[in-house]
Amino acid sequence: MEQCCSTSGNRETETEHCCGGSFSLFHFDHAALTRVIRRGRNHRVIPPPPFGEVLSLRHPLTRMQTIIVIGLLRDQVKVLVLFTAVVIAFSLSLSAAETTGAAYDWVQPMREVHGRFAGTPGTFAHFGDSITVSLAFWAGLESKPKNMSADLEKTYGLVKHYQKPECWRGWKGPDFGNNGSMTIRWADENVDKWLTRLNPEVVLIMFGSNDVGQMEVQEYAAKTRSVAKRCLKNGTIVILSTMPPRSGKLEKSAQFADAVRKLAAELHVPLSDYHGEILKRRPNDWDGTLPQFKEAPGDVYQVPTLISRDGVHPSNPHAFVGDFSEEALRTNGFALRDYLTLMSYADVIEKVCR
Repeated sequence: MEQCCSTSGNRETETEHCCGGSFSLFHFDHAALTRVIRRGRNHRVIPPPPFGEVLSLRHPLTRMQTIIVIGLLRDQVKVLVLFTAVVIAFSLSLSAAETTGAAYDWVQPMREVHGRFAGTPGTFAHFGDSITVSLAFWAGLESKPKNMSADLEKTYGLVKHYQKPECWRGWKGPDFGNNGSMTIRWADENVDKWLTRLNPEVVLIMFGSNDVGQMEVQEYAAKTRSVAKRCLKNGTIVILSTMPPRSGKLEKSAQFADAVRKLAAELHVPLSDYHGEILKRRPNDWDGTLPQFKEAPGDVYQVPTLISRDGVHPSNPHAFVGDFSEEALRTNGFALRDYLTLMSYADVIEKVCR
């Protein structure tokens, strides 16, 4: 006899479990219920139970097989339930990861701030100095930039659809919180008036390029905190931006930028790290006053690096205006600021405003 059996039990009752059969709670292979039981050296074949006993589960072999099948099914259900629970937990953790962690610990606090907002959705104000009041910043995005990836096109489309059209270039000038030569002191004195007049849903705040020559970092941080907190109290979401590095004042501008980073973490507001992104892209030649840019044709803004030849303002080479290619983002300082602001504002829209 061909054997394909395994043995279990003691010598008196050991049983061989033979392969080749197929058992199911809903279908019984009648011939497969035959079992070979070894007693010493003899083999005795137990005939299959009558079909009626199979249906009534009276036969011991049938009952045993049914118990085994039910046990297996019960184990499979347990595994399925456990697997489903793991999948759900993993999905929830991925969802939570989008709004938690160091990068997005501002989401829930800004949702709470937005819950107090009673103005017009899609209003986006910019409080800042000449780098903000310039039409080289933000206004150009009214037209679609070139050289965007598919994902970036979706981001741009989100902002374009959500933001009020007048906020591209209409909210410029002192009455809208931006003007040349200004510092955070000016903002601290006027922010309540701007909030009453504009009541923006979101505000971008960036001062510093003039401040580094007029105050110490402690005053700058304290007044930036004051301005940001009054915006938050109004129900306006705040995006803080670090200032760009300034030629001849690199160390102090770095201190000012670090103060804004710490303040963003303290207040749990989103950060646009303009200073850090400039140095990441051009760590050694961001400064347009360097000798290698002295002979660059055109005005001070045409240098092929991120800070213009005046050492203060972002560059704006004509060849890279309205361009979001990687080359443009390391060559045109205003294009880089537009890009960073677009990404920060889109995050706020997607995670808080909508």
